[in-house]
Amino acid sequence: MNESLVYLGYIGMILFFGILTTIFSKKMKIPNILFLIVLGIILGQVHYKGAPLVAFPEVFIVSIGILALVMIVFDSTSRFKLKEFDQDSMPAIELTGIFLIMSMIFLTLATHYLYDVPILIALLFSALMAGTAPDVVLTLLQGMKHKALQFLEVEAIINTPLIVILPFIIIEFALTGISSESITTQFIDQILPFLQQIVAGIGVGILVGIIIFKVMRKQYSTLLSPLSIIVAALLTYVMAEALEGSGVLAVTTLGLFFGSVYVKHKGELQEFSSFFSYALEILVFVLIGLLIRVSFTAQFFVYSIGLFILMVIIRYFSILMAFRGQFSLRERLFMTLNAPKGIAVASVTFLLTTFQAQIPDITKITDLTLAFILYSIIVSSIVARYSKYFIHKDIMK
Repeated sequence: MNESLVYLGYIGMILFFGILTTIFSKKMKIPNILFLIVLGIILGQVHYKGAPLVAFPEVFIVSIGILALVMIVFDSTSRFKLKEFDQDSMPAIELTGIFLIMSMIFLTLATHYLYDVPILIALLFSALMAGTAPDVVLTLLQGMKHKALQFLEVEAIINTPLIVILPFIIIEFALTGISSESITTQFIDQILPFLQQIVAGIGVGILVGIIIFKVMRKQYSTLLSPLSIIVAALLTYVMAEALEGSGVLAVTTLGLFFGSVYVKHKGELQEFSSFFSYALEILVFVLIGLLIRVSFTAQFFVYSIGLFILMVIIRYFSILMAFRGQFSLRERLFMTLNAPKGIAVASVTFLLTTFQAQIPDITKITDLTLAFILYSIIVSSIVARYSKYFIHKDIMK
């Protein structure tokens, strides 16, 4: 059979089972991410004639990972409207910063010593774990409205670009082979290329945004306008990378630009973007379960659960410092435990698997990340199921 047909068949099979899994998860009232990853793990265990039944070339994996990353970053940042953020939103912004900094200190050190990985690789993991995606379990809350949920949504919007950009910045440093003796010198050497990435990324994002959205402000096509969004996001990423800039930062800038300017039928365009991202989400979560082969030993469970508990403790104290008595103990626990890792974390992890040959220790981090995704979704689902215990009806808005 033609090789291209085989890969198309794999994609069709994954999407088909992904849709069935999603339908089943809705009936069970459990986030579909959990089942999609399990589906990927099961498919990864199926072999035919001594080789995995489902396998993709690395170039395909990288392409899907980048495409998913681009659309997810654009979709999340396009909903970020600066004019809608007031004084009430500041604690959520503080929470993002405090949780990120505390994770990159305490979780990094714990990961470094428990898993014997370089500090930079442990730092990469900690930065990635600062990401949250409460929308994963919001469907279980059946439209519940509460101030705590609003803050969690704002936090997720803010931290998504950060946890996508930071790991790749850290990877750049890791690939240069920074040693403890010359870390200051090599850090200084990296400043100019780093600034170039920022300037080129932001510049390309603004340029493409001005050109594309200037046209879309005046004209709207049911067929072409949604397609233009995808094209604009992809071209922005490619152009920025070609100019040695940050493609992710460029797409982030484009998304912020889109969220801030007037565009005809913006709501419909965002819905299409979300729909396209959802199809990629199925692929990414199944493939991450397929690609990452975790050794589920007793030691792995003890270490990974221990680190997860540490992350939960860090998050609780971050919430305590950010909100300073705004919420009751039960509400703080609800916000602490309702922090699942979503598609942004999965997409970055998906791309990190392609660095395994260059950085062998990255395998330990991808295994650990997959475990954290599963743990966080399970905990968040349980908390959402018993949300009435944490959030009282008389204070719902």
